[in-house]
Amino acid sequence: MNASPSPRQERQWLWLLAGMQFTHLLDFMIVMPLGPEFMRRFGITAAQFGAMVSAYTLASAVMGVLGVFWLDRFDRKRALLLLYAGFILATLACGAAGSHTWLLVARTVAGSCAGLMGAVLLAIVGDLVPAERRGRAIGTVMSAYGLCGVAGVPMGLGLASQFGWRAPFWVICALAGGVWLCLWWTLPAVDRHLTGAREDSNRSQLVPGWTPELGLGWLLTFGVVFSGFLLIPYLSPYMVGNLGLRLVDLSWVYLFGGAASLLSSRWIGHLADRYGPARVLAALLVGTMGPHLVFTHLTASPPPVVGLVFVLFMTLTSGRAIPTMALVASRVPPALRGRYLAVNSAASDAASGLGAWVSGWMLMAAPDGALIGFGRVGWVAVGVTVFALCTLWTFGRSAVSRSAAPA
Repeated sequence: MNASPSPRQERQWLWLLAGMQFTHLLDFMIVMPLGPEFMRRFGITAAQFGAMVSAYTLASAVMGVLGVFWLDRFDRKRALLLLYAGFILATLACGAAGSHTWLLVARTVAGSCAGLMGAVLLAIVGDLVPAERRGRAIGTVMSAYGLCGVAGVPMGLGLASQFGWRAPFWVICALAGGVWLCLWWTLPAVDRHLTGAREDSNRSQLVPGWTPELGLGWLLTFGVVFSGFLLIPYLSPYMVGNLGLRLVDLSWVYLFGGAASLLSSRWIGHLADRYGPARVLAALLVGTMGPHLVFTHLTASPPPVVGLVFVLFMTLTSGRAIPTMALVASRVPPALRGRYLAVNSAASDAASGLGAWVSGWMLMAAPDGALIGFGRVGWVAVGVTVFALCTLWTFGRSAVSRSAAPA
């Protein structure tokens, strides 16, 4: 596509991409609140449940690395639709799973497609939206995270309680099929990057234009996501087993947490455009330390108290992704954007998978279902957040040094 889109077209495409993001985030997120049900039905331990969560993200990470070899060689629309179709079929297999092993394999395949989908999606946003509006655009797409909490996760939990745990997967497939058709019909070809790729054909095909600054971007993404996913996969078992919530209470807690994330996402994107993504990300990293420690050391409390802390936790933690993506995408030329974001997506997915796996080994489940050691995991999450802050400072310094260097 060579012509600049109209504002109306841009909004339409962004909301369709947000719809795609909604379905694949819901597919990932619905497994976590269903954790107590899976652990009971399949007779698995907390570590095995963590492995189920990790399988999705680690498979996504591996495919992200492999995407370096081919992702910028094709029209981004065709690549997106192909990956999305594979994701839909894998989600169908999740709904048909008859054992823990079957579900684990299906989750692995779904994650393999979802990781590259996210990279292509962000590359499309980077190609279609000018830099001065990119923070808000990413905020629009990332609002799918909050929408999952407002409508998706509560709806999925309601369907699971009424019709069984398979029902959410069937509904996700139906929604994703509708979004796939809309994308196929309305999204134009996104192939402007192919000209730049041909101009770089005399360079290395793996990481042309490599600089240490690009590696810092991947490290920053890893640190931001890893610190959050040390905690996020186990929030539901923790709230049920340690804080005294009932399963029915989780729908309301996730509803309010998702609503807060949804309402704040575009606002955070606006702040990133106005003040710069690095400053906003630094503020959010500092701001999440308190909620991480408070929530992981909370004792049994009334649902409103738990919900209030959860809302603050999720709003700040999920909001960190918006300035992170805006920052790293702004440092990459279009011809490299797909490959770079594929590896960046791999770093994010590896961080989420390893975070769930590491905390799974640090936790123990008591006979009454309580998680032992969650407070210790909270301190580790804060330590990793400090590491991410240091990486952000170094990342910013490298950009200043590059701009100050003589041409």
